[in-house]
Amino acid sequence: MRAVYRGLAVAAAVAAAAVAVVVVLPSEPDGVVAGPVTAPPAAQPSSGPSAEASSSASASASASASASASSSASPSETVTPAAPAAQVTPTPGTSLAPGYTAMEALYADPRVPELTAKVKRMRLPAPSRRVTKDRRSGLAVPKLPKPWKTYGPAPFTTRQVLPRLRGGTVRGMFVTCPLPIMEQKSPRDSALLAARWTLNHHPKGARITWLASQPVRHGWMLVYRVTYGKRSSRAAVVVVDGGMSKPGLAFVTVPDAQRKQWSDIARVASGVRVLG
Repeated sequence: MRAVYRGLAVAAAVAAAAVAVVVVLPSEPDGVVAGPVTAPPAAQPSSGPSAEASSSASASASASASASASSSASPSETVTPAAPAAQVTPTPGTSLAPGYTAMEALYADPRVPELTAKVKRMRLPAPSRRVTKDRRSGLAVPKLPKPWKTYGPAPFTTRQVLPRLRGGTVRGMFVTCPLPIMEQKSPRDSALLAARWTLNHHPKGARITWLASQPVRHGWMLVYRVTYGKRSSRAAVVVVDGGMSKPGLAFVTVPDAQRKQWSDIARVASGVRVLG
């Protein structure tokens, strides 16, 4: 009988184990739900006051973390905006950086020095009677004597040039057109921006040195030297309000290889006037 009871006990134990396996394992593979993966503790905590203190500290930290998470998730929490991105200083030959004005871009251009009170006025000759009319700009400008000659105006509205020298890459040029840059509140600032724009029509690496600055009737005049490497040119811009939608610009430049015509720059500066 003992053998029978022992066999029944073994059979009952096997059946109980089978039931336990059925309860623990899911019926289908898709029934397995992934849970958070936690690292096992380094050592089992021992019983006693020390363990209770450790447990209390852990519970306090968990409560603090939970409160912090709840606070950050609250919709009424004030969010501090991110600091604005630093402005990019504009560089020559590029479009304006966001937030910069045309004059700020001018002041950031190392090719154009500050126009100070040390820059003097210049004496201007009597204006020429022979003029070229630019009706788009509303200006009458001097018609320069030989060796200057009229040339195809595009992309300007009038153009006069000096003969091209053999082996030379630049030559004297006198042009007019509506102001090709943004008009400023003062004619002086408009002339400064126009002078910077004229560097597009000088050799690469050109830089300005101011020679004269003064008001003219309905506008402003600047005379300057442009250096590029070992060579240079004399140039001038005259910005005058000719009654059109934009002021008119007269721009003349003469390289040092044609310095005999440098005196014509003063003729241009004195001879620009409103057409009428």
